Amino acid sequence: YLDRSTMVFYDDPVFASFATHATVVLLKMMLMGPITGFYRFSRKAFSNPEDCMGNKEEAKKSLRTDASVERVRRCHQNDIENILPFLGVGLLYALSGPDPWIALLHFRVFLASRIVHTIAYLAPLPQPTRAIAYLLGVLSTFSMAVAVMRLRIFV
Repeated sequence: YLDRSTMVFYDDPVFASFATHATVVLLKMMLMGPITGFYRFSRKAFSNPEDCMGNKEEAKKSLRTDASVERVRRCHQNDIENILPFLGVGLLYALSGPDPWIALLHFRVFLASRIVHTIAYLAPLPQPTRAIAYLLGVLSTFSMAVAVMRLRIFV
């Protein structure tokens, strides 16, 4: 077991909160790979010949795109495009000494937005559900970026 007394950053409630929320969104993003695999196998829609099973004729039929598989892939791509900036900006924000309540609000809004976005994308739920979820996540990250830039730590 880790001795938490040597983990200085975990003494900071903002950093501990960021670490927790960042871990959850990373796990959610990592889950998209197996979900994509499930959709590929259940729909028999593969992008590489070596992934196909069966004889050559059956394999040729499996080399195709599928709307459901592409939907999952786009959802995963959207996660990558939004979670990676959150990790960088969120880390700088957590280390900048923000108000703990405001920081927790940013982290929770981002996490909730990504979960709702994924559900809305995969279900699919009618718009503007997914668009609002996306926008809330982007605004949360942008708000943290503005807070960091206002510190003028880069000047």
